[in-house]
Amino acid sequence: MKIYTKTGDSGETSLLGGTRVSKAELQIEAYGTVDELNSFVGLVRDHIEEQSIFKELIEIQDRLFTIGSHLANDKKKSKISIPPILESDISRLEIEMDKMNEALPPMQAFILPGGNVTVSHTHVARCICRRAERQVVRLNASWEVDSIVIKYLNRLSDYLFILGRKLSKDLNAEEIEWVPRK
Repeated sequence: MKIYTKTGDSGETSLLGGTRVSKAELQIEAYGTVDELNSFVGLVRDHIEEQSIFKELIEIQDRLFTIGSHLANDKKKSKISIPPILESDISRLEIEMDKMNEALPPMQAFILPGGNVTVSHTHVARCICRRAERQVVRLNASWEVDSIVIKYLNRLSDYLFILGRKLSKDLNAEEIEWVPRK
């Protein structure tokens, strides 16, 4: 199978179900950003040695692929069965955050992203996640998105923030607090 089809050369792409739409559509932008996020989570995963976090990031990537499929789906024409995002997926993120947070010092101020390449990549993933969430919220105004997708992206950005803090601690990277100028 060839990866190039030449069908997108005019600036259109196909949704799952075959409907042709402009590549500039918000729906395409939303699932493209989820794909970008998935790639960045993979980049973070490539730097992780702790097996429990490594496996969790694979689970997250699976959910992101599922979310991208939901967003790329033409609900009226597609006959493809896409797995659901479940409340248990969100609970799983919350449980993992709570475990990581137990070993972290309380935050006293905002933290500047950085301190280690892996930590920085985690913060970039968090920012991409927030952008994906904003795009999906905008998309929801004109194309009904299952509310659990928005909830999952919101919780995932929190997870990535806590993961960045945990990695800072594990890698002995200094967390630099933001001190506003006076």
